[in-house]
Amino acid sequence: MSNNQCVQCKGRGFCGRPACPILEKFRSIESSVRVSKGATSIFGASPPAVFIGRHDYPSVMSGPMVPPDMGGDESSLLEDPKTLLSMDIGEIIAARSTLVRAGARMNVKDAADPKDPLLLKSQELSLSMTPVDTEAWFNKPLSNRLKFDSVLTPMGPSGDLKDLDITENPNVPKKVDYLVYDDDALAKDAISELISSNISQEHITRLFSIGLLGKERKLVPTRWSITAVDDMLGKELQKDVRDNPQISDITLFSGGAFGNHFEILFIPRGFSYELIEIWMPRAVWSGDSTWIGADREGVGGKKGYSNLAGGYYAARLGALEYLSGVRRQAAVFMVREIRPDYWAPLGVWVVREATRNALKNPPQRFESIDSALLDMSSRLNTPIGSWRQKVSLINKLKCQRTLDSFF
Repeated sequence: MSNNQCVQCKGRGFCGRPACPILEKFRSIESSVRVSKGATSIFGASPPAVFIGRHDYPSVMSGPMVPPDMGGDESSLLEDPKTLLSMDIGEIIAARSTLVRAGARMNVKDAADPKDPLLLKSQELSLSMTPVDTEAWFNKPLSNRLKFDSVLTPMGPSGDLKDLDITENPNVPKKVDYLVYDDDALAKDAISELISSNISQEHITRLFSIGLLGKERKLVPTRWSITAVDDMLGKELQKDVRDNPQISDITLFSGGAFGNHFEILFIPRGFSYELIEIWMPRAVWSGDSTWIGADREGVGGKKGYSNLAGGYYAARLGALEYLSGVRRQAAVFMVREIRPDYWAPLGVWVVREATRNALKNPPQRFESIDSALLDMSSRLNTPIGSWRQKVSLINKLKCQRTLDSFF
């Protein structure tokens, strides 16, 4: 495929090849996993974490992730975005490669009435908010292939799970326990209530993926569940944000993480959202060329799935969290520039955290949209003329007349 198609595919197999050539080069990175050659069992504290695959859906590989010989204090950091943000890309890959994916074949509908002891134990582990000592046995020695993906955080070797034992009681928050047993609550309502109760998004995504939330319960592949939770949380926040007064000034934030640079512009209007995504040459998916994409939504919300994939929803969630926190609404225009520093895929959490990082920085205020765009372009490596023609939202806003214009 061309480099432009690689950016849109991001390892999802659109080219029809059995393995993505871009992802294959990362498999040569030496894993620091603590597993003896030929080992068929491991013991360690799961962060806790589970992985639900998507290949051969609806019959998928599902089970816990366990770092061998690792204690709870250390393993809990493997699923903590704040800890991962303090590392460089190589350190993240080395740390996450210790997580062994222990999977058994299950039908996604099994979650509605679980009888398989491997699924039941995986669900029990997923309830916990702290690491759980776990022992896993495998049908054959582990495969030492790392897993990389545009949505998922890197993971280590995998094994065909034979048996599983949880050797300590999970630490289950009361709100989690209540909503897991409430099978009349819609998944979106349960997720909203959990986030309001300070349950981490990683914990919520784990519960949703392993089939413990909602009326119609099923296993949801991990990469789908991450974006689904971002989307549902964003839609719930939109309902509140749209009732808030508009911001008073044109406001611009800048910042990012791991070579993902964001320029985030808030404009005094009703909530709408547009993201311009620029992949610079020699970033992870872009090869030697620049790729520029765009997607947006108006007051009616997003129709269908974004052509920018999970990053669209992760960035939108960060902006909506900010607006909800300041009790205001605005039209949101973002430019995400992915630079060569982003040389390996770390997962869509990077987009979410880079957006949040940018919105923690002191903002600038402007008298006009044009002056804000000019200032924004001074921090981007891609000339404004290369991406300005992709912009739709700002063009519409500049043509709209507000009530103030009549007085």
